[in-house]
Amino acid sequence: MASNMDREMILADFQACTGIENIDEAITLLEQNNWDLVAAINGVIPQENGILQSEYGGETGQGPAYGPASQSAASASAPSSSAFRPVVPSRQIVERQPRMLDFRVEYRDRNVDVVLEDSCTVGEIKQILENELQIPVSKMLLKGWKTGDVEDSTVLKTLHLPKNNCLYVLTPDLPPPSSSHAGALQESLNQNFMLIVTHREVQREYNLNFSGSSTIQEVKRNVYDLTSIPVRHQLWEGWPPSATDDSMCLVAAGLTYPCHQLTVGRRSSPAQAREESEEQCTDVHMVSDSDGDDFEDAPEFGVDDGEMFGIASSALRKSPMMPENAENEGDALLQFTAEFSSRYGDCHPVYFIGSLEAAFQEAFYGKARDRKLLAIYLHHDESVLTNVFCSQMLCAESIVSYLSQNFITWAWDMTKEANRARFLTMCTKHFGSVVAQTIRTQKTDQFPLFLIIMGKRSSNEVLNVIQGNTTVDELMMRLMAAVEIFMAQQQEDIKDEDEREARENMKREQDEAYRLSLEADRAKREAHEREVAEQSRLEQMRKEQEEEREAIRLSLEQSLPPEPKEENTEPVSKLRIRTPSGEFLERRFLASSQLRVVFDFVASKGFPWDEFKLLSTFPRRDVTQLDPNKSLLELTSEDPQRR
Repeated sequence: MASNMDREMILADFQACTGIENIDEAITLLEQNNWDLVAAINGVIPQENGILQSEYGGETGQGPAYGPASQSAASASAPSSSAFRPVVPSRQIVERQPRMLDFRVEYRDRNVDVVLEDSCTVGEIKQILENELQIPVSKMLLKGWKTGDVEDSTVLKTLHLPKNNCLYVLTPDLPPPSSSHAGALQESLNQNFMLIVTHREVQREYNLNFSGSSTIQEVKRNVYDLTSIPVRHQLWEGWPPSATDDSMCLVAAGLTYPCHQLTVGRRSSPAQAREESEEQCTDVHMVSDSDGDDFEDAPEFGVDDGEMFGIASSALRKSPMMPENAENEGDALLQFTAEFSSRYGDCHPVYFIGSLEAAFQEAFYGKARDRKLLAIYLHHDESVLTNVFCSQMLCAESIVSYLSQNFITWAWDMTKEANRARFLTMCTKHFGSVVAQTIRTQKTDQFPLFLIIMGKRSSNEVLNVIQGNTTVDELMMRLMAAVEIFMAQQQEDIKDEDEREARENMKREQDEAYRLSLEADRAKREAHEREVAEQSRLEQMRKEQEEEREAIRLSLEQSLPPEPKEENTEPVSKLRIRTPSGEFLERRFLASSQLRVVFDFVASKGFPWDEFKLLSTFPRRDVTQLDPNKSLLELTSEDPQRR
């Protein structure tokens, strides 16, 4: 870990090399690289060969490797990777650590990934490919090197390669599996492209011929020989969106065949940008001090002198667009909106009040049908384009209406260094260091900026960066193009969401049907259990009643007096009783016996007198209604029919 004194020296060297004046921003970048000066410089300055060199020409560090995904996002500000060769003090020369290189090798319809240290040779790559592709090394031509064809004994670190490299294998001595495919590939590599390159500063045109197997890096190096613009300072226009890697061959870059138009200019360094800004400021004050005759027609264009010269008008403003040290982003945006309305009127985009992360949530994380694009407006009071852009374009009714319907608009003021550093930190967090570097390298007079962001499943993609030097029609066209891309993605998201909801609804319906089925089965089971329990209870009651009746019957049977004989000296009555089933019960009773004894006899046979009636046939009467305590003789004497 570096000491405080070492850190101060590293910080000073880092600012001198990169031109970053904001101390907080410089410290943040160094802390991200553990105060490794070389790694921090490589992270800020685009690399040409991936090697940072000192004044002694020795290798001191490893530059970052940008894959195709990151390079596409950085193409707006860094059309080509370039080498930065600052003068580094001798105390910062450190021992070089082994460096790993990634190679993606294409052969016909296969891709092979190879990872080696830069101390290995080209022949070792071929040996690995021999095992993977089953092609003898002697039959293999490994193409795609930026320096042209190389020998098998060449050490990789002598080629000064970036971390990620794309190569391809040719096997001219082997028969192709499909003559049409291999022939088409070979034919494409043998095509010659005419690149018409216009040097912007001198308005000179160069017609350059390159084979399809040449790389974009080779083109840029040739242009350096013609224009004396180093690769790291070249600012290109015209490369197709698919040309995301300088190691790509031209046939894979999507160029127009046989001719393709390109424009190249010089990218200003940070020091040059400050000088140009000072020159512009000086020019503005010189014009403002003139008689004004040359600008008496300026109101015809709809702007006044203050709008024409943004720096002069900004000096007259009393309130900044945004406080420099607001506690939260919501409070800062409240002041921004109020100040924007006071300057440019109430017809302006509706700015989202809240943090950038909250704006992401509002734009990207709702239902697919409700999602929108996120537009980030970056304001800068010191830009000469700000007043015209805000009053004439951003506040145009068509733009305001279109933004309101299709975008969530969030704003930030980049005028103050503290606010600028704060936004760059947010930008690095949400979009990555490439986009942050793109915004960091924008000149003051290129502001204001309008960033169009589209949310994806795993990341947020910057679709477009619109600078302030545009027109209403161009701004509308670029907004519409972004919406068209977004709507295509949104339709896919809606389809996926509908399918997911349909699956979830089906699962819920199945779960509900299963739950109802379980409840119905449980109800049936409980009803059956209740029925069985009721039957068991009734059966038990019936058994108890039968047992009780049997006990009563046995008790009555035992309590009956013995049946008298026929030759008894006392009068005897013989009764014959027919049961409901048609059977007959016969028994003799003493005439002196009570009627109750007859009832007990009948009950002992299973016919209790409280449940059955005992009827006499002639005369017909209900015997059970008679007094059971009377004797049979008394009842007979009372019967007039018996007298």
